[in-house]
Amino acid sequence: MAENTKRSVFGLNGIAGMLISIVGLIVVLIALSLVAIVAQRHSAENPYDPTVIRDINNVKMISVENKQFAFVDAEKKDK
Repeated sequence: MAENTKRSVFGLNGIAGMLISIVGLIVVLIALSLVAIVAQRHSAENPYDPTVIRDINNVKMISVENKQFAFVDAEKKDK
């Protein structure tokens, strides 16, 4: 059998690889948390206006006319 002479503690399979993967996971965690915070702030500042749908019985499951029943942001409605 041939010996493994290319062993390295600081190679990508060692400590450096572990640190790179941990830093990558932390970056992904921070990015997803920031996206969630921004989405929450946006929905808190601009709630949808449910008054656009006056009669839920008129909304069909599959219809081209459903675009008139779509929710409208309160900010866009005022303009």
